[in-house]
Amino acid sequence: MNKTLITFYTVLFCLTSSVGWSLTMKDLEYRDGFHYKKFTDVPFTGKIDGQFNGLIENGKREGSWVVFHQNGYLYFKGDYKNGEEEGSWIKYFDNGLLYFKGDYKNGKEEGYWVTYDYDGKLQYITNHKNGKLEGSWVRYWRNGKLLSKGNFKNNMREGSWDDYNKDGTINKEETGTYKDGVKISD
Repeated sequence: MNKTLITFYTVLFCLTSSVGWSLTMKDLEYRDGFHYKKFTDVPFTGKIDGQFNGLIENGKREGSWVVFHQNGYLYFKGDYKNGEEEGSWIKYFDNGLLYFKGDYKNGKEEGYWVTYDYDGKLQYITNHKNGKLEGSWVRYWRNGKLLSKGNFKNNMREGSWDDYNKDGTINKEETGTYKDGVKISD
């Protein structure tokens, strides 16, 4: 009976340690738009823990996700729907400072976005529609001065644009009126 008990616990220990109670992203491979458990061809479904915290259904990311840089700082926080970014997102640099915040719709940028550089300085204020630049655009030099402002239509400059040099003077080569991304007048 003693040998049987030892064999039973040995088998139980081997099974529970090989199955595991949760997976991390290191246990998965990303191929053809799907997550798979390594060495299989079946799309993974289940909870992910560790540096990546979220849910994968039928191989695609779903619901709320929180991901951390290897140093422990938050990397991003956002939602997925059918494997694509959806709703409000916020992303950080590995130094803990904000990189951007904005919204996604069907995996594409949508609406108002704010982007910062690695040192925490405001870099862009943009608007998007269906993943393309659409509407007002403002960009800043690293010294905090205005670099350019204007509007985009279908990812191209449109209408009046003002561009500035680092010292704040007007950049005459770029400032002017644009149509379909082409400068048509000063």
